Amino acid sequence: MFRWMQTKRFESLPHFFSVNKQYSKITDDVPFAEKLKNGPQLDEFLSNRVSGYDGKLKLDKGEKTRLRLPPWLKTEIPMGKSYAKIKDQLRGSKLATVCEEARCPNIGECWGGGEHGTATATIMLMGDTCTRGCRFCSVKTSRTLSPLDSAEPVNTAKAITDWELDYIVLTSVDRDDLPDGGAKHIAETIRELKKRSNILVEALVPDFSGKYECIKTIVDSKLDVFAHNIETVERLTPFVRDRRAHYNQSLKVLTSAKEINPDLITKSSIMLGLGETDDEVERTMKDLRLSGVDAVTLGQYMQPTKRHLKVIEYVKPEKFKYWEVIGAKLGFVYTASGPLVRSSYKAGEFFLSNILKERRNKSKENILN
Repeated sequence: MFRWMQTKRFESLPHFFSVNKQYSKITDDVPFAEKLKNGPQLDEFLSNRVSGYDGKLKLDKGEKTRLRLPPWLKTEIPMGKSYAKIKDQLRGSKLATVCEEARCPNIGECWGGGEHGTATATIMLMGDTCTRGCRFCSVKTSRTLSPLDSAEPVNTAKAITDWELDYIVLTSVDRDDLPDGGAKHIAETIRELKKRSNILVEALVPDFSGKYECIKTIVDSKLDVFAHNIETVERLTPFVRDRRAHYNQSLKVLTSAKEINPDLITKSSIMLGLGETDDEVERTMKDLRLSGVDAVTLGQYMQPTKRHLKVIEYVKPEKFKYWEVIGAKLGFVYTASGPLVRSSYKAGEFFLSNILKERRNKSKENILN
C-alpha cells in the first residue's frame, strides 16, 4: 500500500521549505530588504521552479537527499456521481477503506465511476494493525492484535450492498497470529457479499505463509479475482518487504490459486522506483506470467514517512507506457501501468469488468444448454 497524497493546494509547501533551506545560509546581519532581493521571486513559485532546479529524477548511489516530486505526480481529486454517496455512507459504518487510509489520489475516479462509470472501492478487513512491518508500508504494526470481529463479514456485506457498487476490492492486514492468517474470515465476507448481490469481488490477500489450505479457502469462496502482490523484484524483496515475505512464496501463492481454479482471474502488482533495473522488472513480469497471473499493475513507489524507504527514482510516464506494451506482449489480459496506478487502481476498469461479466454470461448459457 502507498500512503501519500499531493494536491494543488499543498504542492508548493515542500518547494517553499526547500527554498527556505537553500537561502538560509544568508547571515542574520544582512538587511531584510537585501535578503528579499537575493531570494526567490514570485514568478519562480508560480512556475514551480527555482534557479538551480535540474529536474533530477534519480538518486545517485549513497546519496541521502530526498527527490523533489515531479509534476506528473501532482494531482487533484476528480469527484464523480458516486463519490459523495459512498463517503457519507462510510461515516455511518465502521468500515475502513484503503482508498481513504492510504490517501489515494485515485479515490474520486474510482468511487465516482471514472471514464466508464464503473464505481469501485477497496475495503480493509481484520483491523488496521498488521503483524508484519514492510519498509514501504505505513500501516501500523504490532505483535499483539485484537481478536477478529465475528460480525464484520455480515456488517461489511450489508454496507457494501447499500452502496450499489459495480466492483469491490477486499484487502486486509497480515494476521500471522492466527492459525489460518484470517483466510476463513475473508472467505466468509466474500460469501456474504455474493449472497446479497451480483457485485464483482476482488480479494487482495496476504501470502498466508504459503499455506495451501488457506489459499484454497479463499478460492473456494467463489470470488471473481484473486490478487496477491509480488511488490518488487526478487533482489530487492529482502530489503523492501517483511522478512517473512518471500519472492518465490508469493509466486507459489499465485500459482496455487490458479491450480485450484484455472478459470479464476489472478492479479499482482509491482512498485517501481526502488532501484530495480529494467531487466529485473521484465523478469518479474515473466515470472508472474509463468505463475498463471492474468492481470498486472505497475505504479510509482512513494515514501510515506521519513522512516520508510526512500524513493530511488521517479519513473517517467513514457517508461510506464513501455511496461504496458511489454505486459501485452507477455500475454497479460489486463496491464495497468502508470505513475499513479496502485494495486487496486480502477479495479473495476471497464475492460476487466467486461471479461468477468462475459464469463458469467457464458456460464449461464452452458447451464441452459
